[in-house]
Amino acid sequence: MIVLLTDFGLEGPYTGQMQAVLHREAPGVPVVSLFADLPPFDPRGAAYLLAAYAGEFPLDSVFLCVVDPGVGGARGVCVLRADGRWYVGPDNGLLAIAARRAVHRQWWSVAWRPPRLSATFHGRDVFAPLAARLARGEPPPDGPVAAPAVGADWPDDLDRIVYIDRFGNAMTGLRAATIPAGARLEVGSRRLPRARTFADVPRGDAFWYENANGLAEIAVHAGRADRTLGIAPRTPVRILPKDA
Repeated sequence: MIVLLTDFGLEGPYTGQMQAVLHREAPGVPVVSLFADLPPFDPRGAAYLLAAYAGEFPLDSVFLCVVDPGVGGARGVCVLRADGRWYVGPDNGLLAIAARRAVHRQWWSVAWRPPRLSATFHGRDVFAPLAARLARGEPPPDGPVAAPAVGADWPDDLDRIVYIDRFGNAMTGLRAATIPAGARLEVGSRRLPRARTFADVPRGDAFWYENANGLAEIAVHAGRADRTLGIAPRTPVRILPKDA
């Protein structure tokens, strides 16, 4: 299957135009929209979400990743093969964390461009055709290269909010398994205890928990954490000892 991860938003023509290319170039291959509403212009935050969610998909899935504020500029085009899955996206660090957490990885820098190329919509004109090619079982059009430099110095876990879901829950770039037992998360002026699930705290209380994909997520039982705590994507998060 081909898996879409973009900051295009839930409205407008952009996702539909990419899907049209995929259905034309790789007919019969299922297309799944994983994230269409990533925080805009933030490939760094999206990199940690991609790494956390990719493992749920079958081997040979192709991740078509477009968070690309540098579209039309000097940034390159990357293809990554990591632990049996393909990733296509801009050379801006978006694929870096998925690569780092993989046991086996190989990179390609793709020079291919179509005869008709928009300056501002490489998702449709470059990344979607490349993803379709991989989904058809064809190799990348250019030879393998060394790992890109962008993202190489990013931390293994990102201590800030990377995504707000429709319920107002706030995902961080921190893997819950890396946080010491009993630790609290500090966001703004609030220090939040850990709970297993929503029902373990009173209605209206804020807490953090390990979400279904292993990330530390901040929530309010029967409420919205973003409004209650005044947080948004890029809000920093601190890990505090149990008694802090």
